[in-house]
Amino acid sequence: MSDHDETAESAGDIAEQHAVRLAKRERMLEAGIAPYPVGVAITTTISEVRASFPELAPEESTGVRVGVAGRVVHMRVTGKLAFLSLQEGSGERLQAMVSFGEIGEDSFELLKDLVDLGDHVFVEGEVIASKRGELSVMVSAWAIAAKALMPLPNLHSELNEETRVRQRYLDLIVRDQARVTVRQRALINQSLRATFATHGYLEVETPMLQTLHGGATARPFVTQSNAFSTELFLRIAPELFLKRAVVGGIERVFEINRNFRNEGSDSTHSPEFAMLEAYQAYGDYHQMADLTQELVQNAAMAISGSHTVTWADGTEYDLGGTWDRISVYDSLSEASGTQITPDTDLASLADMAKKLDIQVAQPTHGKLVEELWEHFVMGSLSAPTFVLDYPVDTSPLVREHRSIPGVVEKWDLYVRGFELATGYSELVDPVVQRERFVAQAALGAKGDDEAMRVDEDFLRALEHGMPPTGGMGMGIDRLLMAVTGLGIRETVLFPLVK
Repeated sequence: MSDHDETAESAGDIAEQHAVRLAKRERMLEAGIAPYPVGVAITTTISEVRASFPELAPEESTGVRVGVAGRVVHMRVTGKLAFLSLQEGSGERLQAMVSFGEIGEDSFELLKDLVDLGDHVFVEGEVIASKRGELSVMVSAWAIAAKALMPLPNLHSELNEETRVRQRYLDLIVRDQARVTVRQRALINQSLRATFATHGYLEVETPMLQTLHGGATARPFVTQSNAFSTELFLRIAPELFLKRAVVGGIERVFEINRNFRNEGSDSTHSPEFAMLEAYQAYGDYHQMADLTQELVQNAAMAISGSHTVTWADGTEYDLGGTWDRISVYDSLSEASGTQITPDTDLASLADMAKKLDIQVAQPTHGKLVEELWEHFVMGSLSAPTFVLDYPVDTSPLVREHRSIPGVVEKWDLYVRGFELATGYSELVDPVVQRERFVAQAALGAKGDDEAMRVDEDFLRALEHGMPPTGGMGMGIDRLLMAVTGLGIRETVLFPLVK
């Protein structure tokens, strides 16, 4: 197997090539050639060369000399001429033509002997077009910028999903979509920050290590601080600290952060994930819904120039217009054919769930309503939809509805059939908040690992007066899923895998 023209497919091939490349590294060192030099004399990027010379006639010379570098993704040697395809991080490629007559016999033989697929190579020379009209550099000098000791995967075959997520660096080298997704994520984060700036929000940072877990109902990761000799929790949500900031007078605040929840992993969930949360004093859940729609639509514009995005499989998805807003109880009643209200008794809901084989640990009215809603309604949502007014007992940090007893002013946003974001009219009454915490603590005492604890410091902050406030939270990974059509493991650069 030629290391120039083929890539390894078996563990034995890889081990053999690794040994061959190690030997080449040793020969380089013995000859005084650095396999990993501090730097090379780059004058321009491959993308810039391509942008400067979009069209050249076959065999046209430009008289422009450049120094460029890239990874060798193809190499062909024919007699006294070698052709290298160099790829930069963006995925752009440029041909390097290496002539025996141009660089001399010794340099040409070194190139044939030392350069392998995957190496980073620097070339210097004139920008020309080949006989076939391909943009090229006629090389007058070259150097290895970094010697690759492992072979590249076969560039003509798809990487399997396990390889893509476990060795993302290979995925980024060989697959255009992987590189595009990284850039889309960066553009979306820039768009989110720009949208918040237009509304006068300040970005802050809150602790990732916390003495109490709170801000969401989720099972936390637990660790230990040797310095403080105390148990600590990885953040499941920044909510309680961002609300402290609102109490302190930072009236429009947001954070893009990492959250950790010690729960399952599937196509829409990851134990570690990126989260956006924002709070606005003197706002409510309707205003936060308006803001969230603007955030998502601006993100779509940032990566596609339109509110209609094209997913990786070619499907078009429309995020434009004004999104529907429906009620949990009304939509559940309509879909199930049974009138269900905040006053429906627990036994009736439990019986209904049992007939549908819906299992709920430690059932409450709210948990059963939400499970029944997911069974009857969630799968029918395809267009972006705000689902409003949830049961009070499943939302311990949310204000009770201003006109409907038994529910809270909360919405969940569903896009592509999964939950993308949530928004509240925040609970700011410290007395009621204490009652909700105590109720949560009681659930925890009965074995509910997701229940919150009583956070006395947060309650003390509320007792200093928190204005009426609207809040929202949105998963960044899920936002990428919504606009790209990819699964969560594709949208996370380095996902946690077992």
